[in-house]
Amino acid sequence: MPPAKTELGRRERKKAATRQAIADAAMELFLERGYDAVTIKQIADRADVSLATVYAHFPQKEALVFDEDDARRESLLAAVCERPEGVTISAALYGWLANLIEEGRQHAGQQAAFLAMIEATPALQGFERAMWLRHETALADAIASELDLDASDVRIRLYAHFVLEAWGAIDIEADPLDTLEGIFELLDHGWAAIEGGVRR
Repeated sequence: MPPAKTELGRRERKKAATRQAIADAAMELFLERGYDAVTIKQIADRADVSLATVYAHFPQKEALVFDEDDARRESLLAAVCERPEGVTISAALYGWLANLIEEGRQHAGQQAAFLAMIEATPALQGFERAMWLRHETALADAIASELDLDASDVRIRLYAHFVLEAWGAIDIEADPLDTLEGIFELLDHGWAAIEGGVRR
């Protein structure tokens, strides 16, 4: 049994490494040449894999730009569902967004180029919007489960929507943490009645 588990672990690590290599190769080419000018074949060649391997990991070209989509959704849900005892959902989500801001600061140059590419590419804008809508639905479901409320409760759906919409406002502000603070101060006024508390 242990050897089988070890082999499975190796395969999963190899699969993850291949996926990351493809995503890295794609981003290099996109930033060098522009999204529309790059083909899947060129990405496969740069990553030294077959076309079939690229499509096995990324069924759509747009997904190559948002390769961290699944991981980001999982971290978002974990922020809510695995928050420490005594931490409100509002505080957990504020912290999650604050961490995204810090990550962006650490890679400011690359993030600016990434955002510029999305703004210049309608297909990527549409894919990004659909991605955030999926996150919004997953977040609302997680919050409803945590509070033992009906998942169709419009208050929860709207709260999840505006929490994630905050990210769009943060990107264009000179002081993103100050903007984030202001957004959550506004949200907390209505949300406190539902969760029974505020962040601080």
